Amino acid sequence: MRRAGYLLLIGLLAVMLAACGQGKNDNAGGNAGGNSNASGGTNAEQPAGNAEQPDGGAEQSFRIAISQYVEHPSLDATREGFIAALKDAGLEEGVNLTIDYNNAQADSTNNLSIAQKIAADKNDLVLAIATPSAQSVAQMVKDTPVLFAAVTDPLAAKLVDSMEAPSGNVTGASDTNPAAVQQLMDFIAEHFPDVKTVGIIINEGETNAVVMAENAEQQLAKHGIQAVRAAVANTSEVKQAAESLVGRADAFFITLDNTVVSGVDAVIQVANENDIPFFSSDRDTVERGAFATVGFKYFDHGYQAGQMAVEILKNGKKPSELAVTLPDKLDFILNLKAAAEQGIDVTDEMKAVVQDPANNIIE
Repeated sequence: MRRAGYLLLIGLLAVMLAACGQGKNDNAGGNAGGNSNASGGTNAEQPAGNAEQPDGGAEQSFRIAISQYVEHPSLDATREGFIAALKDAGLEEGVNLTIDYNNAQADSTNNLSIAQKIAADKNDLVLAIATPSAQSVAQMVKDTPVLFAAVTDPLAAKLVDSMEAPSGNVTGASDTNPAAVQQLMDFIAEHFPDVKTVGIIINEGETNAVVMAENAEQQLAKHGIQAVRAAVANTSEVKQAAESLVGRADAFFITLDNTVVSGVDAVIQVANENDIPFFSSDRDTVERGAFATVGFKYFDHGYQAGQMAVEILKNGKKPSELAVTLPDKLDFILNLKAAAEQGIDVTDEMKAVVQDPANNIIE
């Protein structure tokens, strides 16, 4: 009896242990299955690019690729203004926005490679800064919205077929208003009667530079002023080109030419050493040492492009629904220190053309 009771007790213990083990395994399996289903549900239901928030909700995030042809103050300010507009609209890098920034360093091979890389990536929008970058990106990227900025003539660059109603996936912000060149050439003719020839330093491989130079030449011709060009192929040739104009030109003028602007300090040096009035096409160059321009802040220009990006990303607009924008805050900008360096006697009449002297007369 004792032996039978002992065996019975062992049997009962074995059954109880088996039951406990089975329960433990069931719980482990249930937990693993629950975790797997939760993970799978999140991946399947949450759209790509969305970031889950701590409160359990989801905020949509975006990826933008930027192709910038070269780094110089105007183009850098354009990029900064673009990013600022996004941030003001609630799209902040590192929070719900990823930016893939690429700089071609004014190299056409790099420029094309960057465009090819961007085309192969998955982006919600692409920004191309400067005409060469915009042309390469527009050529390569066909299925993603493309915005351009710091482009002088989108029509001549064949980026859009209409400024008012672009077709396809490309639109953006042009950084020139034809009236600006006309006003600056009229200013030269009125206030510099001794200027009979204007030297234009130019990279004729840049479509934007050629368009602006031709406009300037036409406006100068109306006043009987001749234009003479000094061509460059790269930034290292800018100083030599400027020096070649000494004795042949009474004033210097440069367009929104990325190659020349990148080497503009050399033009300033030659102008200062030879008392030659130097006129530019952008505010940043005047701040560096050119005498005058009719221009605007490139930060504001980039901000315009950023607002267009917000319309596309947050409001569902298509590029074809957004007209190309033009600068809308034109004003004369004068650098009085540069004037002294270049032997210019700045008159009250010159200062009077500046609408916002507090910001646009630089001392």
